[in-house]
Amino acid sequence: MRIGVPTETKPHEYRVACTPGGVHALVAAGHEVLVQAGAGAGSAMLDDEYAAAGATIVADGAEVWERADLVCKVKEPTADEQPLMGEGQLLFTYLHAAADLTLTRALLDRGVTSLAYETVTGPHGGLPLLAPMSEIAGRLAAQVGAVELMRSRGGRGILMGGVPGTPPAKVVVLGGGTVGRNAAQIALGMRADVTVVDISPETLRAIDTETNGHVRTAASNAWEIEPLLLEADLVVGAVLVPGARTPHLVSDELVARMREGSVLVDVAIDQGGCFEVSRPTTHDDPVYQVHGSRVYAVANMPGAVPVTSTRALTNATLPYLLELAAGGGDLIADGLPPRQAALRAGLRAGLTTRDGLLWHAGVAEAHGLEVASA
Repeated sequence: MRIGVPTETKPHEYRVACTPGGVHALVAAGHEVLVQAGAGAGSAMLDDEYAAAGATIVADGAEVWERADLVCKVKEPTADEQPLMGEGQLLFTYLHAAADLTLTRALLDRGVTSLAYETVTGPHGGLPLLAPMSEIAGRLAAQVGAVELMRSRGGRGILMGGVPGTPPAKVVVLGGGTVGRNAAQIALGMRADVTVVDISPETLRAIDTETNGHVRTAASNAWEIEPLLLEADLVVGAVLVPGARTPHLVSDELVARMREGSVLVDVAIDQGGCFEVSRPTTHDDPVYQVHGSRVYAVANMPGAVPVTSTRALTNATLPYLLELAAGGGDLIADGLPPRQAALRAGLRAGLTTRDGLLWHAGVAEAHGLEVASA
């Protein structure tokens, strides 16, 4: 199969979909790999490295899209890329289609077979292709929040951990999944006063055990959330409904009553965001003011640390990419060894569009569209 790796076109997206090591594995498996010139530069991966790994370097992104049977990306196709998608072409990337009706319609209209990293499942459940970026985004959320709380940035002027004789910052994390756990761990490492809110008692119990009780926990309901947010300095939105639009847990009215200079970091913005006031921002203009609070809602947070995130992403995606390419896009096959069968089943969970039909129920529900039946 001919696999294309174009340069990412989203603003300040420095990641690339495959490392030279990943390219080497694909070529060794008998596939041809086209890499757009400069695609890995933002991740400190040079064209010469890709060529040495067996890739063909292609000067133009449009040529990658035209020639590739399977396009492997990091982020969803932008408005400039959507017209380049071909009928029957395989697309493997983070799609977040539930938050983007225009993209969803483009995938359907152009007959693309699209598979979303964020809904591919592992052999024992979970979301293995989302996990590494969630870990990075969660850790970044605490770092970003600490910076934005500085008075020079327009924040409250509070140090996350305080110093002896002064209180630490109060951090509230909405969601106890991978993002939330990582945000809480880094905030706790900064000596902040951390509370994680989640709907699952089992999740809260696990967090309490993991942190030896140093992170507070609270049940996710309006009665519990409101007083926590009114006292919070930093709030991290980390709620995930796989493949579906994130519910708004925090209203505009509640944000209006929060502390002056408080910071809201919405990691869930790719799927619509946890806060009613959220709108996607970019790394070159990441923060805006709402009432007295500062909102950070960059839709590709891990793109800021591409040397780390590109490697972590390829580590996770490569086994699935190899299986997708080996099967020529066939997601159902009988008589496969257990590992291959598990990979195919995981890929089926990521199927979003095919042959002009929408296959993911969460995306269909978000846009009021009809979902295909197997």
